[in-house]
Amino acid sequence: MLKDRLKSRLEGESYRLTPQREAVLDVLIANAEDHLSAEEIYMHTKELHSEIGLATVYRNLELLEKLGIVHRFDYGDGQSRYEISLRDGEEHYHHHLICKQCGYIGEFHSDLLEAIEKRIEEEIGFEVTDHCLRFFGLCAQCRGKSST
Repeated sequence: MLKDRLKSRLEGESYRLTPQREAVLDVLIANAEDHLSAEEIYMHTKELHSEIGLATVYRNLELLEKLGIVHRFDYGDGQSRYEISLRDGEEHYHHHLICKQCGYIGEFHSDLLEAIEKRIEEEIGFEVTDHCLRFFGLCAQCRGKSST
């Protein structure tokens, strides 16, 4: 189970799964398809633990990011967004599609860069272990609005 794997990861780094950490993880797991800001995570977490503060959410997100449990991204809208790492570490991370009109954030799961990674390793000797690619444009819904 994902939560057990995350708990083991924390304990392996000498951290406990505190109620606050667990609440943040629960929100990220429940919203795995979304790309939530710290404030959005805080609002959802507050529903589970009314006593939790925004600073506590930020501290936990920072720790979870440091441990590779959470990924933080800036999609060009001025605020960081977070998502839980659901992969096992052997595959590349998915790519993001960001609509410049409505702010939609989608995901694209095909790895397009294998040939480029191989070329980088052959030409420079640099082994690429992961990458993150963002595509900016217009989503299908916004494209439909602009063509009418």
